Amino acid sequence: MQFKHPEILWALFLLIIPIIIHLFQLRKFQKEAFTNVAFLKQLNLQTRKSSQLKKWLVLLTRLLALASVIIAFTEPYFANRNIKTTAKETVIYLDNSYSMELKGSHGTLLQESINQLIKNIPETEVFSLFTNTDSYKDVKITAIKNELLTDSYSSTQLELNEVFLKGNQLFSDKNTIKDFILLSDFQQREPFKIDSKEDETLYFVQLQPSEKNNIAIDSVYIDKKELSTYELKVQVSKNYPVDNLPIALYDGDKLIAKTSVTFENNLGTAILSVPSGNLKGKISIEDNGLQYDNSLYFSINKNDNINVLAINNADDNFLKKIFTEDEFNYTNTPTNAIDYNSIQQQNLIVLNELKVIPNSLITTLLEVKKQGASILIIPSVETDLNTYNQLFKNISNTSIVSLNKKEKQITTIAFDHPLFKNVFDAKVTNFQYPKTKISYSLLGTNENVISYTDNTPFLAENNGIYIFTSPLNKEVGNFQNSPLIVPTLYNIAKQSLALPNLYYTIGKNITFDVKAKLTSDEILTIENKNTSFIPLQQTYSNHISITTTNLPKEAGVYTITKNKEEFMDVSFNFSRKESELNYLDINTITPKNTFSNIPDAFKNIKSENNVDELWKWFVIFALVFLCIELLILKYFK
Repeated sequence: MQFKHPEILWALFLLIIPIIIHLFQLRKFQKEAFTNVAFLKQLNLQTRKSSQLKKWLVLLTRLLALASVIIAFTEPYFANRNIKTTAKETVIYLDNSYSMELKGSHGTLLQESINQLIKNIPETEVFSLFTNTDSYKDVKITAIKNELLTDSYSSTQLELNEVFLKGNQLFSDKNTIKDFILLSDFQQREPFKIDSKEDETLYFVQLQPSEKNNIAIDSVYIDKKELSTYELKVQVSKNYPVDNLPIALYDGDKLIAKTSVTFENNLGTAILSVPSGNLKGKISIEDNGLQYDNSLYFSINKNDNINVLAINNADDNFLKKIFTEDEFNYTNTPTNAIDYNSIQQQNLIVLNELKVIPNSLITTLLEVKKQGASILIIPSVETDLNTYNQLFKNISNTSIVSLNKKEKQITTIAFDHPLFKNVFDAKVTNFQYPKTKISYSLLGTNENVISYTDNTPFLAENNGIYIFTSPLNKEVGNFQNSPLIVPTLYNIAKQSLALPNLYYTIGKNITFDVKAKLTSDEILTIENKNTSFIPLQQTYSNHISITTTNLPKEAGVYTITKNKEEFMDVSFNFSRKESELNYLDINTITPKNTFSNIPDAFKNIKSENNVDELWKWFVIFALVFLCIELLILKYFK
């Protein structure tokens, strides 16, 4: 037996009071001389004995009655587990991620879970519930029934350590029975450890779909680009045998192409040709598994060429071959004929082996750097270190220290640097690396993009300033002949104006640029026919930098507008991580309190929390003892 208020048991010491009173009432009989009547003496003896017995019985019933009342106030109970209270708190995590779209025995896993919750939770019970997107604290099932029934799927999926943290925050600090119920299919996630409070009991309900078949559109990219057409390559994944899968391409709502996917093992590809120009693309398949990954949106915009200016004191033919007319507006000029007004419109300025950087050019470069332009510096063999360091002093904490006339081999590539993102399929170890005959030493906190064997930088980057530590002409080194030069310089230029990709993933921090000019009171809006929002934006002289975080919430093609004037399209899709359908085996992590359906879990929880309250019985005992006392006083002679 356990007590809800065990401190009241101290009141049992009050039982000593009636005992003391009873002892004081016991008085000795005084002897009196009387005539020799024997039967009167016998009667006196019998009356004395029965009076003492009656008093002891009355004392006993009073003590039992008082003790019963005291114990009743402690609220005693019997429980199936070692708990110190009868008050209860319940927190439920309901996974509403896209993997819960799969069919169970009675509809999708999410809808089946919601229906079972409504059926098994008593209408009078107060509990807390949270999903990946919403939270309801201290509510009744009738209050949130409609919200649950209309709940939509979420591309956000909380990691299990985040689920434990959020669930613990919904519990109070009171001494209560705490039940934490997790309802999910438990797709394979990051490694985790069970993080729960000592007074908290976890219940895992792993919901299993009746079939785990699914086909997903993983990605699309431009495989070939010609004057009048683009060739798109679509990648599709599957986890069950499929012979032929039709795939369709839409421009907005208009069907423009249709083909079929050819599979090799569980990966398939499809090739689609589209005319060059603006395209609000949507690739679609039909599949009975998950529905969210049956469509993938992308957008192709009219080319906004990136402005590149090369200020030369050396041959720039290698730059002309990389910055071609289809993607770049490339111009070049010698140092004695610089048009300073045109520099303001450039996205990338290349200082190609200048011996001296004029003060007027330094001033202009500082201004365009503040406006978001990138600067690529290729030093000369006869570089004036003072003028270079004067420029560095104002735009970065870098300085050129000295010239090293020693041959070095370039051996290290920072594959994780944004310049080389998606350039290499793997980290190359047998690459034919170039070498240089001379190099400059840099001082400062720079990020090495390409390095020599001694880990000193060949190409360093600092806040949008790219610095080669060696001239690139063929007399000094063979970097111009290296296949590494094309992705390096190309990506430096492409990132100087971050035009939108074919598509982005919802939920990630995304930044891209729009070639537009705004007045002080104008803003850009991202919208489609269903919704619109104003993103975070920063205005520069020749472009606008846009950043999105939690918006948009829905996949689709959106248009960037200013007062109904359309600039370009940008597309968003949900992450394909939910399409993998790899599940945790919860029984191997925590074999205790794991269930495959909600009714069994709630039945077990009810049994575990079953409490027999006994205070009513002790009130009845007190009344019974009082009745016995009355009967003793009335009928006991």
